[in-house]
Amino acid sequence: MNYTRFLNQVSLARVPSPVRVLTEILQKGPPTMISMASGMPNVEKFPFKEATFTLRDGNSFSIDATTMQKALQYSATPGLPNLIDWLRKIQQSEHNPPTLNGQMDLVVTTGSQDGLCKAFEMLVSPNDNILMETPTYPGTLAIVKPLGCNIIDVETDKDGLNPDHLRHVLSRWSPNDAFKSREEVPDIPRILYLIPNGGNPTGTGVSTDRRKEIYEIAQKYNLLIIEDDPYYYLQFNKPRPPSFLSLDVDGRVLRSDSFSKILSSGLRLGFMTGPKPLVDRVKLHMQASIMHTSSLTQMLAIKLLDGWGLDGFKQHVDEVANFYLERRNLLLSYAEKHLTGLAEWNVPTGGMFLWIKLIGIEDTYKLIMEKAIEKEVLFVPGRDFLSDSSKKSSYVRAAYSLSTPEQMDEAMRRLSELIKDELKSKN
Repeated sequence: MNYTRFLNQVSLARVPSPVRVLTEILQKGPPTMISMASGMPNVEKFPFKEATFTLRDGNSFSIDATTMQKALQYSATPGLPNLIDWLRKIQQSEHNPPTLNGQMDLVVTTGSQDGLCKAFEMLVSPNDNILMETPTYPGTLAIVKPLGCNIIDVETDKDGLNPDHLRHVLSRWSPNDAFKSREEVPDIPRILYLIPNGGNPTGTGVSTDRRKEIYEIAQKYNLLIIEDDPYYYLQFNKPRPPSFLSLDVDGRVLRSDSFSKILSSGLRLGFMTGPKPLVDRVKLHMQASIMHTSSLTQMLAIKLLDGWGLDGFKQHVDEVANFYLERRNLLLSYAEKHLTGLAEWNVPTGGMFLWIKLIGIEDTYKLIMEKAIEKEVLFVPGRDFLSDSSKKSSYVRAAYSLSTPEQMDEAMRRLSELIKDELKSKN
């Protein structure tokens, strides 16, 4: 594929930082190498020496003084080599990408949000048209909107992004134009963004048949798919449907993964997998910004994965998914108890959210931001998930990740009272 047509001028102008290149050479070099090139501080003057971490299962691991020195020092931009090895092993086991032994590469990011931000900032130019599922994650909207592009909404339903609507949206362009340069056809979309599993806010997942159909459309129109998949391991049905990365025979998928939902959101650990020419551009942006993800948090992940092994990791993520499945079922039971006849919803197939449509209420914004706060209950109004936040939405998002069963029950009761009061005020 010709990746140049996807990159903007800022990304094309980036060149490697010579200091960062030398850091990577030093990291991969033999212990006998003497470096007078580095501007690294002397670790002997860092106050931290060693640490022991106790896990919830009663096991523990230690970071000894020698390892701690590595964890506290600057490291290469792509990530610590041992963690990169682990992530490749996980991606091969879970997705078995067709491009694994060819042009695929990956980079450790400071949470998946950081990787997404750098991906959009390398791909999007002012006035570009980009395709984005709707409703969608507000964090992505916060990245994209300031870039001066035009967001073209692609509709979703209970089975995720609708390929028929995607095809309809693209029908104004010729597929032949999709293989021309930016200069020749500046307005044709080049990027499709979606959350394929446990959608935020909808909780939906894209069916296997739809994934294949969407990928075929991407091939026809030469689209780059940004697969934002932080809820991949929080799917409630087995076997998991194939990821777009696993379908990617062309090298047109840039996939974003996160450890935030399964290990720790505070560790700020994510990773981006995709075609090497694009991942390399993400690395160049990182060299000029954060330099690298925290070496200490990377080391914690390495120690944890070394202790678990691949089977232990899979057992852990299955336990996490079962935990959220139980909480989903609890919230559904309280929704049925209090909201039947007042609201509608689809059963989430993954993630942490229930997307609720309030019957007879055209827009939920003031109801949630004013009246719900007065009743001491919080939801997210639906318009926050729209590319045009001035549009009205009859939806609210409820999260079932943190609230106790008693709090879920009371929250649904309070929401039912809000709906009833709002409907009475209109009569």
